[in-house]
Amino acid sequence: MIKNISKSKVISKNSIFIDDILSKFIGLMFSKKIRVPLIFRFNEEKMISLHMLFVFYPIDVLFLDKNKIVVDKKENFKPFTFYKSKKKAMYAVELPNGTIKKTKSEIGDKIEF
Repeated sequence: MIKNISKSKVISKNSIFIDDILSKFIGLMFSKKIRVPLIFRFNEEKMISLHMLFVFYPIDVLFLDKNKIVVDKKENFKPFTFYKSKKKAMYAVELPNGTIKKTKSEIGDKIEF
């Protein structure tokens, strides 16, 4: 379960944890739609670069620091584009498009999973 503790809202009841290099590279490529949010974990906090190559639908992304505080967010991340987090993060949580708005998740919110 992914929960926004600051807003007392469940973001998703399920998720898939991704921490190996190949799975990070593949991510959502060639999938028909995001069924379950993906949580990408990195070894250290860094500026996280993501791509939407061969992802054919937009998504939302929350970037979390080592304490799982939202440090950046990208709504409506479009297919075949790139994005680099504005702050260092340890986690990137890929969500269905519109989830950030629906859950009112904001920078500074505490997330739990």
